[in-house]
Amino acid sequence: MKTIQRFAVSAVAAAVILGTAGCTGMSARDQYTAGGAAAGAVGGAVLTGGSAIGTIGGAAVGGIIGNEIGKNK
Repeated sequence: MKTIQRFAVSAVAAAVILGTAGCTGMSARDQYTAGGAAAGAVGGAVLTGGSAIGTIGGAAVGGIIGNEIGKNK
């Protein structure tokens, strides 16, 4: 079961990264927010063993951090 969870996390990470590659029309702040949410979702999923709560929580925290970093760009 761990192999399936790892594959699922990797697949989601790849989809998010490829999905945000087409964000050239977004502001730098929006790009940082989306990137932070993607990284946070992957981190939350990995840290909690793939739970939905961990993934959503990680995405929220990552999005907030990315938004704050993007303010100065």
